[in-house]
Amino acid sequence: MSYLKRLQGKWGLKSLFQTIMVLIVFAFTGSTVLFIKPFLFELVGLDSIKGTKGILLYILLVFPLYQILILIYGFIFGQFAFFWEWEKKMFRRITGRK
Repeated sequence: MSYLKRLQGKWGLKSLFQTIMVLIVFAFTGSTVLFIKPFLFELVGLDSIKGTKGILLYILLVFPLYQILILIYGFIFGQFAFFWEWEKKMFRRITGRK
């Protein structure tokens, strides 16, 4: 079984095309975050913070941005329903809710 078929089954997607669209959304979101991060840090004056503080601030600033961008790209590529469910599942994992 191919890697794409396994992802399709794991994520409960209907077709290989949908699986590829989901992977494209993940790629675009990650690339956009990497592109925006330096500008975001410079905007709030955090470009010189290093170490543990830098990592924590990165998580606090970039994580919400990633969540918003993934929904936007999911909408653009016609996969909003998948990513909305993915977001709810992630939120439940983070908060410990069932």
